[in-house]
Amino acid sequence: VQLQASGGGLVQEGGSLRLSCTASGRTFSNYAVGWFRQAPGKEREFVAAISWGGGSLHVRDSLKGRFTISRDNAKNTVYLQMNSLKPEDTAVYSCAAASAPGNLYKESPYGMDYWGKGTLVTVSS
Repeated sequence: VQLQASGGGLVQEGGSLRLSCTASGRTFSNYAVGWFRQAPGKEREFVAAISWGGGSLHVRDSLKGRFTISRDNAKNTVYLQMNSLKPEDTAVYSCAAASAPGNLYKESPYGMDYWGKGTLVTVSS
């Protein structure tokens, strides 16, 4: 599976962005998918995850109410909708696919089968 994250850009505080993680290659619907982010000088952190069928969602507690995750397996795409963006949301956002999603739901980046190249989100104040 090859993953490509897109949709990043520069947005003002309070604005919204929708990121896309598009897959090609093997059957995308066999994988749970997660979003992670890494701000300059900080460790990578979990953002959100979604099960292979979309029935199970998990969003980082501090982001609940602002970020939502969804997927369209017909389009081989997972989305991350980000609303009410804050300067502290500035980071490179990457997506990852996992055939065994245990670590995803533990908010851990370890054990992912595939990673996509990230997309930069910059929120200005």
